[in-house]
Amino acid sequence: MKKIVVIGSGFSSLSVACYLANAGYDVAIYEKNPTVGGRARQLKKEGFTFDIGPSWYWMPDIFEKFFNDFNKKTSDFYQLDKLDPAYKIFFSDDVITIGDSMSKICNEFERIESGSGAHLRDFIDKAQQNYDIAINKIVLRPGLSPLELVTKETVMRVDQFFKSISQEVRKRFDNPKLISTLEFPVLFLGAKPSKTPSFYSFMNFADFGLGTWHPKGGMYEIIKAMAKLAGELGVQINVDSPVEKIEVVNGKTTGIECNGKSIAADIVISGADYHHSETLLDQKYRQYSEKYWDKKTYAPSSLLFYVGFDKKLKNIQHHNLFFDTDFEKHAEEIYDEPQWPTEPLFYANFPSITDESMAPPGFETGFFLIPIAPDLEDTEALRNQYFDIIMNRFEKRTGQEVRNNIIFKESFCVNDFVEQYNSYKGNAYGMANTLTQTAFLRPGLKSKKVNDLYFTGQLTVPGPGVPPSLISGKLVSDLIIKKYA
Repeated sequence: MKKIVVIGSGFSSLSVACYLANAGYDVAIYEKNPTVGGRARQLKKEGFTFDIGPSWYWMPDIFEKFFNDFNKKTSDFYQLDKLDPAYKIFFSDDVITIGDSMSKICNEFERIESGSGAHLRDFIDKAQQNYDIAINKIVLRPGLSPLELVTKETVMRVDQFFKSISQEVRKRFDNPKLISTLEFPVLFLGAKPSKTPSFYSFMNFADFGLGTWHPKGGMYEIIKAMAKLAGELGVQINVDSPVEKIEVVNGKTTGIECNGKSIAADIVISGADYHHSETLLDQKYRQYSEKYWDKKTYAPSSLLFYVGFDKKLKNIQHHNLFFDTDFEKHAEEIYDEPQWPTEPLFYANFPSITDESMAPPGFETGFFLIPIAPDLEDTEALRNQYFDIIMNRFEKRTGQEVRNNIIFKESFCVNDFVEQYNSYKGNAYGMANTLTQTAFLRPGLKSKKVNDLYFTGQLTVPGPGVPPSLISGKLVSDLIIKKYA
């Protein structure tokens, strides 16, 4: 039985560990932090529960497929509820409410722009076709060859890889609020809508067509479920176990060094930050130079606040987007001229609105996120400055005073992403899915220089986000199982 070491314990690492253990391999995970989960860890404080990282549960079919692969269902591990409304978007002069069905969403679009409901149905129908192709064809391919992208379906849609999602949306809709609403989902892919191929409209189907869900107890319930499954399959999980080196002899990995000790392995898989993972190798075994990494386009970093309130808040939903400033300008300040945003858009999550287990009775759990460029200066003064900015806007837009009701707040930003996750430039979501960073053009799942060394996660195939990370783990397991079949 071959022994496999997996570095990190995020979604992709747990995924690959489960698949390989199920195939009969001896698998052990080594996680530098005291708890499993990678960027999807949890904070519990004074009766409040926070998901530190991912907070949107989209593409429920991907999670279901993962557990189905082990003859399990998501319901074996956690309760899943569809949110209605899915979320609210606050603009300077209006609020758009995204319901849990296409009819509700079309009615809301029609309220804002006459005739837009029919355009939306047409747009989402095409987005659904793209979703079926993307999920059932493209993302299940390991990014080894450009020919993977060439299918009957993609050839018929080749123009969609050279037009942007922004062009596609603006062709159909005139109202800037509707445009922002439809362009927002691709931000999960880590790039400006004007730089993201229109084929990625499948994210709009994931949003409007499949809906927004919530696992009771928070997103960390998925991590707990995967860790439990991994344990049942025989995976050994080691926390407080930072990996200091990937050991290589004669061009083949022989294991890792962890806490000063050598741990032998036939195969090593890193679900840690790809750039960091390569620094664990001697220089001659690294595939990509510092210049290569520096030139790539990264998904944003984030300034996050975890806030406990001593009362229930009003005029909000579980998920809330504050687009009451210039969407384009903020995007430019992330991607074109990286700087702290002048007037930031932000996201506010109150899971205790729909899940009373997330806060003490009568209290509210608040999670606030400002997307920012990676590699920015990060100081306590800047964090406090931006907290004041978003609190002022939050109080104004929701018509309530909340600052005097704050029991505590904790923050997380660029320095923390670097320190806790070894994240390159402190990015939060990995490498952006632009046209030149798609599929085979992303860093490879398999090392070209070290035999039996593999990589998984957001900087490789298929890309950023929780569902793609689950798929990334499966793709690596498939490569290994096929090699040693």
